[in-house]
Amino acid sequence: MRTATVIGTGLIGTSVALALTRRGVTVYLDDADTTAARTAEAMGAGSLRVPDGPVDLAVLAVPPAHIGTVLARAQRAQAARAYTDVASVKARPHREIQAAGADPSGFIGGHPLAGGERSGPLAARADLFEGRLWVLTPSERTGRAVLNRALELVSLCGGVPVVMDTGAHDRAVALTSHAPHLVSSLMAARLEHAAEDSVRVSGQGLRDVTRIAAGDPGLWRDILDANADAVADVLEAYAADLGEAVRALRALGSPDPEVRGRAEAGLAELLLRGNRGHARVAAKPGAPTADFAAVPVVIPDEPGALARLFAAVGETGVNIEDVRIEHAPEQPRGFVELLVDRNAAPDLSRLLSVGGWNVTADDTLTVNLR
Repeated sequence: MRTATVIGTGLIGTSVALALTRRGVTVYLDDADTTAARTAEAMGAGSLRVPDGPVDLAVLAVPPAHIGTVLARAQRAQAARAYTDVASVKARPHREIQAAGADPSGFIGGHPLAGGERSGPLAARADLFEGRLWVLTPSERTGRAVLNRALELVSLCGGVPVVMDTGAHDRAVALTSHAPHLVSSLMAARLEHAAEDSVRVSGQGLRDVTRIAAGDPGLWRDILDANADAVADVLEAYAADLGEAVRALRALGSPDPEVRGRAEAGLAELLLRGNRGHARVAAKPGAPTADFAAVPVVIPDEPGALARLFAAVGETGVNIEDVRIEHAPEQPRGFVELLVDRNAAPDLSRLLSVGGWNVTADDTLTVNLR
C-alpha cells in the first residue's frame, strides 16, 4: 500500500493515519470538522491536500450511521480502489450501504478492538493497534483484492486480523463492549448526586467499574443506537440476574433460617459464576492460555517515580504483561501491581526489593488465565 485516505480524524481515524504514516504510506486526511483535521495534520498524521487520483485504500472513520452515505459519496468521486471502515457496529452499516447506492464489492467492514476514554485527534497514538484484534467482516460480494488490502492495513497498523460474520460480530461486541459501557454509565450515574463523604471514600473498585463511563456520550449514543437489539438482549439477561441478586440481599434479613440459607447460596453461586466468567477473559486479546502473577509495589507520589519503577523492571529483563495503578490524590504514595510471568515473579520481587523498592508481599498473587 502506497497511498491511503482517512475520512474522519477522531481518535481512531487519526491513530490509523499515524500508524500508516509511520510505515511510509502517504496519507490524506478528510474531515468535515476542519479543526480536528488541521490538528491531525499538525500531529504528522497526513496531509489535507486532495490526492491527484484514487488512493489504494480509503478508511472511513465515521460513526456507524454515516458509513453508507460516506461510502457512496467517496465511490462516486472515485476516491479509492478499496474501502473499509472502523466502526464498532457492522450489520446495520452493511445493510445501509446498498440503500445508499454504494457498491458493496469494493468495501469490507472493519473494527479494530482498541480505543480509549478520551476522544479526538489529540488522544491518538501510532501504536494504538499493536497486538490488538482487528475484526474484518466481508460480505458475500466483497472482492478478494479488497480483502487483501484490508489485511495489509491491519498488518501495517500492527493489529491481529480476525474474520467474522457481521451478526456474530455485533452480538459479540454487545456482550463484551457495548453493554459493559452502559452498565458502567449506570453505576457512575449513582454518584451524580451522592453525598460528598460517600464519594471521598471511593476505592479502586469503583474507579475500575466506572472508568469507561468517561467516554464521549455522543459517540456512545450512536453506537448503542446502531446495535440496540443485541445490547438489549445482553442487558435483559443481566437485569434478570440483578433482580435475583436484589431478592437474595433482601432475604438475608429474613428471620426464617431456610430463607436466609437459600439467599446465601444464591449469592454464592452468582459470585462463583462471576469468577468463572472472569477467568475466560485473557490478559491480552488473542493471547494463549498463560499463568501470570501480580507483583505489588508501593511508589512515592513524586514526579518520575513510575518511570523509575518501569526502568528498574526493564533492567531485570522481565516483561510487564499488564499494570494496575491505585492512587488517591491526597495520599503521599501509590500502589502498583505489575502482572508478569509467574516464573519470573519471585526474582522480580527480590530484585526490586534489593533495589530499594517496597514490594508489599513476599508471595505474589497467581492469576490463572484459561
